[in-house]
Amino acid sequence: MKKRYNFLLGLFAATVIFSGCSQQTAVAPVEIVPESSVVESSVAESSAAESAAAGSSTAAAEASSEAAAQGSSAAATQSSAAGGSTTGSSTTGSTPTGNIAATSSDINATPAKKTRVVDPNNLIRSELTNEWIDGSLKNQRPVAVMVDNELYALPHYGVNDGDVVYEIMNSTENNRVTRLMVVLKDWEYINRLGSIRSVRTTNFMVAAEYNAILCHDGGPFYINDYTSKAYVNNLSGGFARFSNGKATEFTEYVTYDSYTNTQKGQTYSGLGTRIKNAKYSTEYNSYYPGKHFNFSDNEFKLSDSNSTVSATTVDLSSVFPHNGSKLFYNASTGTYDYYEYGEYHKDAATGEVTTFKNVILQSCSFYNLDANGYLTYNVVGSGNDGYYITNGEAIPITWSKGSETALTVFKNKATGEEITLNTGKTYIAIVPSDTWSQLTLK
Repeated sequence: MKKRYNFLLGLFAATVIFSGCSQQTAVAPVEIVPESSVVESSVAESSAAESAAAGSSTAAAEASSEAAAQGSSAAATQSSAAGGSTTGSSTTGSTPTGNIAATSSDINATPAKKTRVVDPNNLIRSELTNEWIDGSLKNQRPVAVMVDNELYALPHYGVNDGDVVYEIMNSTENNRVTRLMVVLKDWEYINRLGSIRSVRTTNFMVAAEYNAILCHDGGPFYINDYTSKAYVNNLSGGFARFSNGKATEFTEYVTYDSYTNTQKGQTYSGLGTRIKNAKYSTEYNSYYPGKHFNFSDNEFKLSDSNSTVSATTVDLSSVFPHNGSKLFYNASTGTYDYYEYGEYHKDAATGEVTTFKNVILQSCSFYNLDANGYLTYNVVGSGNDGYYITNGEAIPITWSKGSETALTVFKNKATGEEITLNTGKTYIAIVPSDTWSQLTLK
């Protein structure tokens, strides 16, 4: 087994700042995004076979050297043959604010943003947000995109388009760095989303709750047991590479349309082509477990019918110390602004703060897969604690999930009834149970 190369912080000293204190043995500060000695199937420009099939000798050469360095997992690359590259010519809250500046300028600009023309006579409510959307999307299944949440991967593009965003500890190493999983239904208008990164075992079970097509770039060999499951549809690697001046692993983004990188002289297939070539259904299939959330059409406060606790600040910085994640209630918008690395998180595509109407926190145990930080959350189970938070208030909840493909059901701990959400986007943090007591609501 060949050891995955670590990128030295010295290469990026001018732009990278670390925050947070480790609760475990600290990772040597000269390493950035350490992925341990476990072989990950990096399918960035995916495999030589995929690139050759796509007609790109340049991409094949790059992929061949990357696979040689890291060891490519056949199971993780099986979906990647569906695409590849071809050669070709808001307002903030009351706490301190600021931008997380881009570490470098993109040489190839993001394509012009497209928007859907909505038929006002054919509107339905989204099953993910309860917001009004075009009726043509009624049965369209979502995608779930793995987004790198290391500081050097910022600024993110397209995260604000997500309907549901998960923040999950990616490793017990590196101060428990997190990764985002962005679930969105109207993926036909993804302009640029990412940068994307590898997937973990837990994500397959969570994405299955939405019958989502999981988009990522490889993962540790532990995912092989999941990529072969009948309920899994995934696309691994081969997405658009933007010349943003960063290391290769921070340059890959999901686009819907094909994208041509003029500096590299390569054209990359977009999500639409990738899904079509993989022969995946764009509509919900037999593994769809049904609508995930109950929503209220009318705005409500939890205190209208519950005993609540104040939650204008959701402090997860002791839970996710690497990222220092927090959410601050913004009374002017009635939503929670996401904050990490000492700054409000802003989407580079719009400059707007990433914000959510609903916040759900799940306390969840996990087990380590090895000594290098890889883990799997015990997301299947019952009798677990949590919080539902909206409009500056929180109530204790419980959650349960009956199988890998079943919905996670959230219930009011006091009444035992399934909770109802306010209309809007939702942030869900899967909080390690060993640090659950360290989160702060105030």
